[in-house]
Amino acid sequence: MLREMLRKHGYDAQAAEDGERALAMAREHSFDFILCDIRMPVLDGVGFLRAAQEAGIGATIIMMSAYGTIDTALHCMKEGAYDYVSKPFKHDEILLVLKKAEERERLKMENRRLREAVGREYSFGAIVSRNPRMREIFELIRKVCDVRTSVLILGESGTGKELVARAIHQNGSRRDAPFVAVNCGAIPENLLESELFGHVRGAFTDAAADRAGLFEEAHGGTLFLDEIGEMPHPLQVKLLRVLQEGEVRRVGAQRPRKVDVRVISATSRHLEREVAEGRFREDLFFRLNVFGITLPPLRERLEDVPLLAAHFLEKHGAALGKPGVRLSPEALRLLMGYGWPGNVRELENCIERGIILSDGKVVTPDALPDGIRGGGQRETTLYHGDDQLSIKKAEERLEREFIRRALDKTGGNRTHAARLLEISHRALLYKLKEYGME
Repeated sequence: MLREMLRKHGYDAQAAEDGERALAMAREHSFDFILCDIRMPVLDGVGFLRAAQEAGIGATIIMMSAYGTIDTALHCMKEGAYDYVSKPFKHDEILLVLKKAEERERLKMENRRLREAVGREYSFGAIVSRNPRMREIFELIRKVCDVRTSVLILGESGTGKELVARAIHQNGSRRDAPFVAVNCGAIPENLLESELFGHVRGAFTDAAADRAGLFEEAHGGTLFLDEIGEMPHPLQVKLLRVLQEGEVRRVGAQRPRKVDVRVISATSRHLEREVAEGRFREDLFFRLNVFGITLPPLRERLEDVPLLAAHFLEKHGAALGKPGVRLSPEALRLLMGYGWPGNVRELENCIERGIILSDGKVVTPDALPDGIRGGGQRETTLYHGDDQLSIKKAEERLEREFIRRALDKTGGNRTHAARLLEISHRALLYKLKEYGME
């Protein structure tokens, strides 16, 4: 009866007399939906459901029974069924369940397509962005990844400097060699030289054996010197020599060793100011800054917040046993209205915390930190240091901020936002596209 009814309504329907036969058919053919009774000979419905899950059969399974209870339905749903229908049922009831399942599959395919598009269009390695300035940085990474040139990455704490360093390494010819990272500010000054250059036995009290330093460990690959601005002045001289000569001398050793290492350094300090004030060697600065990359703070690329949030929801949702978790519209609005002094790292921590505190699959404002729920608004900032005195860039930042505020005030209504901004609707659409704020 079901087969004939479904064929009448345009479905390509086949029937199986028991669960074992159905399992064989599902392995041979790709079905979109499976309507499965619970009481069947040979292999019952629950057994079929489990076997289908183990076999990786991707069809949406809808269970049916005249003997079911609420507990039975819940048990089937826990085992992976999409829905449960009690018999006797009307034809329209089955058709409605199938239509709902079709819509669910359509949404899953659309989400899969969007994720693929994000991976293809808006990401570079582990870096996710649709901001025009970040897209320019993607191009810089592509151009520098295959050369040995020293790279200096500048940016506030939490902007993703190590991610850029790893992207340069992973996309270049050194990808199969080591990537070694060290935080120059996290190691005591008296140990940093030995950590970087190694030592020989007896060089100092605790030197019980010869030990290679990080430069030797990174031979053929990349050494990432994070927080290079924290490096003590005496070591700056030795680092300069390594960069110039391509060789290191272990502490206590008589002869140097040749190393082939590409050095990428990063700092949140204003190194030019450090040079001017005598805290950082000028010759080392020029040696490190052959190819400079400056990362914008998150407050200057707010259009990336939804994209980054979706990325972190997928990453941490899977790790925390809550796949498919999402943000409520109210929570996203609060994230878009926050200043993010901790940048992308702060956003990731906020999303991870929200997933842990949320009771279900939706992160609501209650799961966000107090500072974000309290509406920590950022102020429009036109000046970001001596290196950004461009009137054109200042005008762009001001336009972005005013457009964001107008959209916030109108709940995203572009027509009303254009009216507040006193520009035409077409002009607003053009600016949204230009600034990557669609």
